[in-house]
Amino acid sequence: MYPEYFEARERALLGERFDALFNAPQAPARGLTVNRLRCAPEWLAARLDVPLTPSPFCAEGFVLGDSELRLGKHPYHHAGAFYLQEPSASAPAALLEVRPGQRVLDLCAAPGGKSSQLAAALEGQGVLVSNEYDAARAQALLSNLERMGPVNSVVTTGDTARIAAALPGWFDRVLVDTPCSGEGMFRKEPQAVAQHSPGLVARCATLGAEILENAAAALAPGGLLVYSTCTFAPEEDEGQIGRFLALHPEFSLLDCGVAFGGSGEENRCGEYPFPAAKTRRIWPAQGGEGHFMAKLQKSPDAPVAAPRRAKPARPAKPCAEWLAFAAEYFPALKDRATLAAAERLFLPPPAWQGDGLKLSVARCGVALGRAQKGRFEPAHHLFMAFGPGCENREELTLGDERVEAWLRGEEIEACTAQNGWCAVLVDGLPLGGGKVSGGRVKNHYPKALRNLK
Repeated sequence: MYPEYFEARERALLGERFDALFNAPQAPARGLTVNRLRCAPEWLAARLDVPLTPSPFCAEGFVLGDSELRLGKHPYHHAGAFYLQEPSASAPAALLEVRPGQRVLDLCAAPGGKSSQLAAALEGQGVLVSNEYDAARAQALLSNLERMGPVNSVVTTGDTARIAAALPGWFDRVLVDTPCSGEGMFRKEPQAVAQHSPGLVARCATLGAEILENAAAALAPGGLLVYSTCTFAPEEDEGQIGRFLALHPEFSLLDCGVAFGGSGEENRCGEYPFPAAKTRRIWPAQGGEGHFMAKLQKSPDAPVAAPRRAKPARPAKPCAEWLAFAAEYFPALKDRATLAAAERLFLPPPAWQGDGLKLSVARCGVALGRAQKGRFEPAHHLFMAFGPGCENREELTLGDERVEAWLRGEEIEACTAQNGWCAVLVDGLPLGGGKVSGGRVKNHYPKALRNLK
């Protein structure tokens, strides 16, 4: 099952503990993390007809039991009420202790599960910057954050060094769930076994060190940084943190303060010994897939590099079409400052200060839509972010057959919405927007998201 090099290395490090720690259940665990921006965990658990057990890794998480229900097609999933992920994957974001109003950076954010957790912890206040270098993965990140509904997120697609140079010492919290050799994926992905090699481990360790350096530069004095991987490789885990601490005396290692998993191990530190027991590992026998986590704090007295000077941002010209649309359907938004880019209008987070800097911003805040031929065409994102506050709403319940019809892309009967644009909701959760005419809601749910099979 395991690559020869990997098993030899782990048996040498673990001795007779190897078989016990890697004696995992037959199949990888499945789980979901509840999005508190949409609902409380107990609310969702009471309404999902699936066996759920509270997760030990995150207060908002559940471990899924056996079920025939395809939760990825469930209306609540479409509405962003939960994110499907392996249970232990929710652990790193929870360690970061995010509070409302903070500036938070997720440096390796795709596909978006951890960013969704961080956004929920911010409760719509402050700003979340989610960065993903890989263009294809960035598209998944954009889609997932749109579904989950944070109104204060900025998605960037640049090199991590550019963020550190543009916004040095700006973030209160930084998460580095770094690309790694993926040894925790061996049970789920045969390709991870096939591509594994000492060279891959070395390359990933080098990349992780570079990203960690940039994360450190972006973190504010006194701020917290969580570094995590889904691998067992010492060079990427304890060895990485030991080397970082040796090079950065302005950082101290904090105890992770959790009961799940097991402690990091001294014999994996290599040439940079440190109190590895403060870090955390989740072995397969402990319900995880190889997660390693370290929690670091930057000294309040740490120096900060001078930021790059930003070009003054040009305020968006008032868009008459948007102002008229907002006054009718979203009056709470009509006086908010907007940002125009590529003929589209956005509602940026008030706390964002990156305009004019050399950053590759894929989306700044909520995409509102665009003006076309004297009218405003709203974006799907607008209804996913602010749908419950729309003045015109089609209110559905989970048992209503119109819900499944809507998710298939069909028109539905209008029972509560009046003519014009409306938000479509299921049990108060947003399912996008449509346009009412003649007692019918014309479906504007994106084709790529529909339940067609």
